[in-house]
Amino acid sequence: MDATFWATVALVIFVGVVLYLKVPGMLSKSLDERAERIRAELEDARKLREEAQQLLAEYQRKRKEAEKEAADIVDMAKREAGLLAEEAHKKTEEYVARRTALAELKIGQAERDAVNEVRANAVDLAVEAARQIFAGKADAKTNADLFKGSVQELKAKLN
Repeated sequence: MDATFWATVALVIFVGVVLYLKVPGMLSKSLDERAERIRAELEDARKLREEAQQLLAEYQRKRKEAEKEAADIVDMAKREAGLLAEEAHKKTEEYVARRTALAELKIGQAERDAVNEVRANAVDLAVEAARQIFAGKADAKTNADLFKGSVQELKAKLN
């Protein structure tokens, strides 16, 4: 018997032991389990990727909403600032108009007071002049009568 025969017999015995011990089934089962684990990991990775894409889309949407809200706030602030400026301008104009009217009233009152003072001084001067003129020409009773008449006449004309 030669070595080839013994090598063939050993090979057949080895194959028989391997088949008896169900090594191919264990190898197949091990490979199937590994393939299933890889498939499960791939499925988990796909789910995680989908969740990440959903989160990214949600955050992008929220960012756009926040940008829009910020733009709206800025626009509202600009409008309010414009309204406040317009209102301040209007109030300033009203204040100036009131102050101008008040100043005009005071000026008018001062003019009237000045005119009345000039009239009063004119009356006093006229009375004094009339008294001096009549002092030399008339007696005391005539002077008093003329003075009273002049004062009443001036009061009537001034009022």
